[in-house]
Amino acid sequence: MLMLSRRLLMPLSIAVAVAAATTVPAATAVPVADTDPVSFPAAAPAVPEADMSHHGHVSLWSDRLEIRLRTANLGPTDVPASTVRLRFSEPLSVRQQLPPGCLWGGEAAVLCETGALTTGGQARRTALDLRLASRPAEVVVRVDTVWSGGVRDADSGNDAHLVLAPSTGDRYAF
Repeated sequence: MLMLSRRLLMPLSIAVAVAAATTVPAATAVPVADTDPVSFPAAAPAVPEADMSHHGHVSLWSDRLEIRLRTANLGPTDVPASTVRLRFSEPLSVRQQLPPGCLWGGEAAVLCETGALTTGGQARRTALDLRLASRPAEVVVRVDTVWSGGVRDADSGNDAHLVLAPSTGDRYAF
């Protein structure tokens, strides 16, 4: 019986000896890429989310451009500060005063702070009465959020708008 046991152990001993002889010393080990399919990368810190929305109207007649804008936060997180950008297909007249909280973003763009917006709180209203450098037959107005206080907006469909306003004096809603 002892002989039988040695015969069974012999192949196992040879396998262990061969493996030990071919093992690379630790000092010369080559790093191996982690190919474990179950591992997950470290999660990025969660970014707060909010749903900003801009709605209002644009009206153009002669060289006058009227914009009325309501900016709201539908949540779930409060927005500490935000800025709306209005870009125009025609340059604005440089001889005009912008409303408080607004500044020039170029010859055909205006940036307006909309302040802090609480979730479900009252919308912030912005009124702009602008003059264009010429009297175009129409103007395209682009409205979007340029800053939302570091809060991510997963639904930009209600805060980015493109409005065509013919020079009729009519209000074109967005």
